[in-house]
Amino acid sequence: MELQDRGSMKWVSLMLPEHVEKLRDVFVERKVKPLLDEQKMNEMDRVLKEALLYGKVIQMTYYTDGEFARVEGVLARIDQRKGFILLCDEVGTEIPLGELIDVQMVDLA
Repeated sequence: MELQDRGSMKWVSLMLPEHVEKLRDVFVERKVKPLLDEQKMNEMDRVLKEALLYGKVIQMTYYTDGEFARVEGVLARIDQRKGFILLCDEVGTEIPLGELIDVQMVDLA
């Protein structure tokens, strides 16, 4: 007969609820950066170039520190040599091109 270990569950009953909550905050699961196919990269490239040319507002999703971040704004420039996108905002947000996951036009209606 094989024993089935309950893992960390056997220790939870010995811990205060505050400690369990703190441990959950510390051990947050990191998300994995998805791999983009060529079609998705071409579509994002087209949207970025159109937004830069016509000054349109776009919404970008990018990967940073194990999380997905979303930012909205107007592009100032795309620097392919240095590999980043610069937004027209008060802080001059830079987003690495290699970390982009999705780019969409924002309809301002």
